[in-house]
Amino acid sequence: MIEAKISPKLMTFSEFLDWKPENSCYELHKGVVIAMQPKGKHEEISGFLAVEFACLFRQKNLDYFLPKQAIVKVLNENTGYLPDVLVVDRNVLEEEPLWEEYSTLTKGKSIPLVIEIVSSNWRDDYLTKLRDYEEIGINEYWIVDYLGIGGSRYIGNPKKPTISIYNLIDGEYQVKYFRDNEKIKSLTFPELELTVNQIF
Repeated sequence: MIEAKISPKLMTFSEFLDWKPENSCYELHKGVVIAMQPKGKHEEISGFLAVEFACLFRQKNLDYFLPKQAIVKVLNENTGYLPDVLVVDRNVLEEEPLWEEYSTLTKGKSIPLVIEIVSSNWRDDYLTKLRDYEEIGINEYWIVDYLGIGGSRYIGNPKKPTISIYNLIDGEYQVKYFRDNEKIKSLTFPELELTVNQIF
């Protein structure tokens, strides 16, 4: 994913929501607008995962959906992310004050699962977003590191392509790592039948 800063002027989160063009890929990081442009393999993986989850939801008659442009607002009022894959629980959307007008989520209970696909900005996924998603209470967070470029303290040494699944247990994320032909184990969606190699 290519990141580019758009404006030297810092924005509040409200200003960002009013400014953000429709069908665009922007995030707000501590008041700085960042343009997000995924590369080919990144898009391939996010598309594959979105289809797999959509099929699972239909087969199991689950009341979840996968928005394409929804923003996740974190506790820092001037930060909002556009996840690569975002699972939303339709049953709690009425509690989301920014959903109808801005397609923005503010509560962890609205988001059973979020997925970020790692690219050159890997520190955002392993450090910043990990902390922020934990703080707002998102139940499950996947970091899909298909290039194996995350820090060795996160994916081990030697570095290998890895999927890290963080589950919120007693208010803190606990992590499990999956590599090669290992079957993914999602606590939120245990019916999911995928291996790491299928995803990569």
